[in-house]
Amino acid sequence: MAERGAVVEGVRAYRLIAVMWVRSSMTYRTSFAVTLLGNLMVTGLDFVGILLMFSQVDSLGGWSLYEVAFLYGLSATSFGLSDLALGSLEGLGGRMRDGSFDVLMVRPAPVLAQVGADRFALRRLGRITQGLVVLCWALVSVDVEWTAAKALLVPVMVISGAAIFCAVFVAGAAFQILAQDAAEVQNAFTYGGTTLLQYPPTVFGKDLVRGVTFMLPLAFVNWVPAAHVLGRPYPVGLPGWAAFASPAVALVCCASAGLAWRAGLRSYRSTGS
Repeated sequence: MAERGAVVEGVRAYRLIAVMWVRSSMTYRTSFAVTLLGNLMVTGLDFVGILLMFSQVDSLGGWSLYEVAFLYGLSATSFGLSDLALGSLEGLGGRMRDGSFDVLMVRPAPVLAQVGADRFALRRLGRITQGLVVLCWALVSVDVEWTAAKALLVPVMVISGAAIFCAVFVAGAAFQILAQDAAEVQNAFTYGGTTLLQYPPTVFGKDLVRGVTFMLPLAFVNWVPAAHVLGRPYPVGLPGWAAFASPAVALVCCASAGLAWRAGLRSYRSTGS
């Protein structure tokens, strides 16, 4: 019951802080609209690069443009959701350096909720919108024999993928506490991870594919279930049920990230500033 109460309190605190920042951003609506449009255009350049690549080749690692767009849309949308929810965690190192993290520690609200909702930015909806547009285009264009199971797998991938990326954000923040910053290390696994997943696994070495499948299971964001949807063999031999394992993987990742966060908080030593 105590754990459940802590979760409820954390969600409540997160909601209140996020709403405060949303109201603040809505004060200047024109500025918000321009920022949102700019975010949409900047993130869209990633996919423009893929389109330019396919203007010179017919396939990438044996995957067609629409299949790569399917991977891209899943990765960008899942990451966009997690970035909207917990993207502020990447700035944790700065809070520790200037001593403001100590203030959060003594407030009567869960620290993770405070840091996660800090500077909640609706402009990040631009990345989600762009990812959804590409995903919808891929869904209507890709050559797939759709079944109920495959159709259901698409939203499951998006939600589970967002949860996996959220877990990576939290685990990265815990590492920042231990290392006294190291934000760039965290970014390598968050922003770097979503960029990696936007391309088919066949263009990477098998050792890398094994690493993001069995060690840091980012492959379950889209690579593994998408291979099942598209009817393609996965480079690393996995049983058929692995395509439906994303929710279980997300649950394990979130639980592990929670433990890492608690360990990080226990090891925190104030800067004294």
